[in-house]
Amino acid sequence: MLTIKKSILVYPVILHPEDEGYSVEIPDIDHGTWTQGEDLKDALLMAQDAIGIMLEDKTEYPKASKLEDIIVKGDEIKTVVYINMEEYRRNNPKTVRKNVTVPEYLVVLGKQQNINFSAVLTEALKNKLEL
Repeated sequence: MLTIKKSILVYPVILHPEDEGYSVEIPDIDHGTWTQGEDLKDALLMAQDAIGIMLEDKTEYPKASKLEDIIVKGDEIKTVVYINMEEYRRNNPKTVRKNVTVPEYLVVLGKQQNINFSAVLTEALKNKLEL
């Protein structure tokens, strides 16, 4: 359960209404990250995705500001966005080439049965890591 809690991140965002849609400011990510959305729902989803993109390769995450410390002006809206980084990584996987060593007879048998070695290794790693 601790792993799940650590992977769920909550960050404040500031929605800036535009003539069409919203600009979204995420102050705690990379000294201020911006994105935009066509409407409120799209803006919040884009903020979630921007956080995921910026943090997907990280194991330590920036500390979130307190919502009450966020100052807004006029018609700006402050709210929070949450993201489950484990889920984000599962749904947006990067692939990397990895050389592995396996017994030759398994390679021969696998090729005869048209086995996708990458898929088998990925499945085995997920099982071993209990993902």
